[in-house]
Amino acid sequence: MPLQDGAELRTALADANIQTLLMVYVHLTHDEAVLEQFAPHIHPVFSGRPSDIPDGLAAELREKLLHVLTTPGAAVAEPLPPTLMQRMMSVGVGEPVDDEYLPLLREQMGFEIPEPRLAQPGRAVPSERFRVLVIGAGLTGLAAGIKLREAGYDHVIIEKNPEVGGTWYENTYPGVGVDTPSHFYSYSFAINPDWTTYHPKGHEMQDYLLRVADRYDLRRNIRFETRVVACRFDEAEQLWNVTVRDKAGVETVIAANAVINAHGPLNRWSWPKIDGLEDFLGQKLHTAAWDASIDLKGKKVGVIGTGASASQLVPAIAPEVGDLTVFMRSKHWVIYNPEITSVVTEGKRWALRHIPHYREWFRFRVYWAAADGLFVNVLKDPEWPADSPSVSAHNEAMRQYCLGHLHATFADRPDLIEKLTPDFPVFSKRIVLDAGWFDALKRDNVQLETGAIDRILPDGVRMADGTVHKLDVLIMATGFDVANMVGSLEIIGRGGRNLGQEWGADDPRAYLGITVPGYPNLFLTVGPNSAPNHAAGQNLISETQIHYIIECLDLITASGARAIEPTHEAFIGWNDMIDRRMPEMIWTHPKAKSYYNNSKGRPFLSWPFRLVDYWNQTRKPIPDHFSLT
Repeated sequence: MPLQDGAELRTALADANIQTLLMVYVHLTHDEAVLEQFAPHIHPVFSGRPSDIPDGLAAELREKLLHVLTTPGAAVAEPLPPTLMQRMMSVGVGEPVDDEYLPLLREQMGFEIPEPRLAQPGRAVPSERFRVLVIGAGLTGLAAGIKLREAGYDHVIIEKNPEVGGTWYENTYPGVGVDTPSHFYSYSFAINPDWTTYHPKGHEMQDYLLRVADRYDLRRNIRFETRVVACRFDEAEQLWNVTVRDKAGVETVIAANAVINAHGPLNRWSWPKIDGLEDFLGQKLHTAAWDASIDLKGKKVGVIGTGASASQLVPAIAPEVGDLTVFMRSKHWVIYNPEITSVVTEGKRWALRHIPHYREWFRFRVYWAAADGLFVNVLKDPEWPADSPSVSAHNEAMRQYCLGHLHATFADRPDLIEKLTPDFPVFSKRIVLDAGWFDALKRDNVQLETGAIDRILPDGVRMADGTVHKLDVLIMATGFDVANMVGSLEIIGRGGRNLGQEWGADDPRAYLGITVPGYPNLFLTVGPNSAPNHAAGQNLISETQIHYIIECLDLITASGARAIEPTHEAFIGWNDMIDRRMPEMIWTHPKAKSYYNNSKGRPFLSWPFRLVDYWNQTRKPIPDHFSLT
């Protein structure tokens, strides 16, 4: 149905991104000729050349699109030919979009919503007695619930909190937000057009997940305020006996054919190992367990940590506290992106809600700039000097960009330039986005302390040089215990194998980051070497891992088996491939030290290839790589 010509539509067309409007116009008209008019003026986002579309050409396009949107019969009814879509993508981002990306893009941009599995002809229908237990109702667990129901699998989700959301339910500290650009950070099958900023705050992310839970009626399959304590595999029955504990401390055992661990790594916060921490008599808290009742106004506050959480928290609280001391344990590269604090205008939001295909094409543009285009930064150039603080010409260019922002911001504070300049490559550890972080460090009431902490005192912090900082409130912005992927959960597989013991404190390994030999029908998410640490994309990884897990469950059903696990050979082969690849990656640079790496320096978290490679690897299980029983 045509749109109504009026102020809202005209404002939206005036505000909207012109490259995205070009995609919408061609999608609706199949007018390939107009692409050739725009192609010379659109340049790749990382080329250093801003797009230079003439105002007259942009105005003409808006008028043409206004006519198409408001005139009955003006849009072409036929589906968009794949070759034209690929040409549109390439022109829209100013560089070739190769064939290998097309299936991923069609799915993840929302152009092709997969048909529910129950409606797929010829698919073996799961038994009503086959039950799946999902641990966690965060971003990944909710996706699991949606897709399991669409596939016809009986399931229950165990969630320790009283509501869905996972990390976005738990993390409520002032300034909390998302590194991933808003318009990509939603499910491909439930794209959110209503973000108010280009990088959403935590409350908006939580609101989105609440709406998803409502839309898909997910809560009827969730047991809230219940924690999974142990998973023990019964070899005779080919079942997992899952011990859960409710808020009253009562334990029960749930029998499940399969278990999906979707609790994620960002819920086991890490307290720093500093002498005297337990002796502090003031108010003490962690960013991941924020207490909103604590009044910071006028207080002497200390923040330990200078990573992602601290860089969001400090600008939010600095204006209200009395004095703020930030204790730096390690340096971080800081990237300035003017969009980080920009508001999405109502015109753009109207376009995302109402103009056909605008949200899909806008998501495509955001994804392309924030995903595999960044991969070149984490790939070592073998000809690049090994002792350099960068790993390639591209990585060095990013380093210079960051240095330029650092020097420009602190032109009058050479002391802070020295304190804040890292000696390791950009992207070798998690980057920090500057959403007021640097400006906060320049405030008169903020002090950056880079010395070593000797001890926490009852009333403050004593440094190694004897300096004492008196404090009323001590805040830990010290991240999470990511390496211990099992956490406190006991997982016992075949023959009494204990996954926590096999992995130890920080050396997890899996096949595809999802399955482990000896643990039939146990599926991991956000598992070893599956994190997209070069780019934005955890929502993509979550979706593709859930897709793969259900493909594994379908293989069980289709073969008449009861359980599936990877062979030892496949497990070894996969991890050998990862190990061979890692010397080529930035995370093995001599000065790369972060939570991506374990205590021995092995990058246990990062996926060392592109997002498109992981997506392709997880389309279907390779039968020869699995044992079915």
